Amino acid sequence: MTFGDLNLNTPLRNALDELGFTKPTTIQQRAFSVIMSGQDVCGIAQTGTGKTFAYLLPTLRQFKFTKEKHPQVLIMVPTRELVVQVVESIKKLTTYMSVEVMGVYGGVNMNPQMAAVQNKVDILVATPGRLYDIILSGALKVKSIKKLIIDEVDEMLNLGFRMQLTNIMDLLPPRRQNLMFSATITEEVEAMIKTHFNNPIMIEAAPTGTPLENIDQVLYRVPNFNTKVNLLELLITRDESMVKTLIFAGTKKLADDLYEQLQAKFPDKVGIIHSNKEQNHRFNTVNQFQAGHYRFLIATDIIARGLDIAEVSHVINFDTPEVPENYIHRIGRTGRADKKGIAILLTKDQETEELAAIEALMNYRIPEAPLPEDLEISDVLTEDEKPKVFMRNTLVKAPKREDAGPAFHQKLAKNMKTNQKVSHKEKMMLKYGKPKKRKPRKK
Repeated sequence: MTFGDLNLNTPLRNALDELGFTKPTTIQQRAFSVIMSGQDVCGIAQTGTGKTFAYLLPTLRQFKFTKEKHPQVLIMVPTRELVVQVVESIKKLTTYMSVEVMGVYGGVNMNPQMAAVQNKVDILVATPGRLYDIILSGALKVKSIKKLIIDEVDEMLNLGFRMQLTNIMDLLPPRRQNLMFSATITEEVEAMIKTHFNNPIMIEAAPTGTPLENIDQVLYRVPNFNTKVNLLELLITRDESMVKTLIFAGTKKLADDLYEQLQAKFPDKVGIIHSNKEQNHRFNTVNQFQAGHYRFLIATDIIARGLDIAEVSHVINFDTPEVPENYIHRIGRTGRADKKGIAILLTKDQETEELAAIEALMNYRIPEAPLPEDLEISDVLTEDEKPKVFMRNTLVKAPKREDAGPAFHQKLAKNMKTNQKVSHKEKMMLKYGKPKKRKPRKK
């Protein structure tokens, strides 16, 4: 089946031809006619299966020009990077259409965004937090929304946007079409569907955990962080096909530590992005990687959902993700658009449970490769890897109250004073050595 078999108009077909797309993916093919029918849809598909075009193509096919300046279509995504990439995808597909699209996200000044949304906007792409703030400010009117699209809804809930999502949907017009796309369906997602959707049609293109067929996976068992760095340097140095490699780390600290190590060996060839980096730095780093100036890009799991970079040759998991689904999202960055990709996992003995959960989710055993013979096995451990010494905390029993002594010192004998009443006669005796008699008063 080709895009010519879908009910696309000429502007969209011309745009797809210029982009070089000829065949729709499974989720794009299955979702098109259902979305066109106007029914609510819940699409389940892995990262890298073309979810973005799956909802954009029928949405743009149904789009009708209007002089109304308020947005007709609202698209919510979890990360700033994904906002930018969805906006770029819309612009590419609407080369021959008159569609005003805008993206809003946090991490930058809200005032310019508040001013911009008051101009004509047909399609608004936003992160939930910033969108809710702009709506509350009164700058944005959502009364004209006819279609709501929520992409990567499971990740939004993981990031804590449940309240914003619920409140935004309560503010939208009740008569609208709802489209939700997610890689996983959790209990929270199901509860949201029951509350805000109208008998949605479920479309499942690739069940969660199914390993992508065009990705070759391999794992290495490595004892510690520094040995992982040594192995990574060996693989990078010897494999010239690693021209555009994504390296995922589980925490921001791990990503920073790894960046320091690689930057020293491969200066100006390594970039890093995570949520502590400024927005402009993140955008510039991704652009440098996309353009080929950076050979390697280190990223954390939160960023994994917002990266849509063409022709990623390798994905290296520097650690084993605690959440099995995150492994699927990580490796889904390569092997896109029917191109082959390679996913490498560096795992430790302490991560056995996490590895077992990933393989159980995929129902697939990742092939293990032997460590290179000339790999330097480091015995230097990081602070996190050093065995923890627990000191015994012996509690000293407090003395009983009755055993405690006074809280003051006994006075010396010379300082001991008693209250004694001394008569006038005795005072005089002490002072003069004889009794002193008072003179009788004169009459």
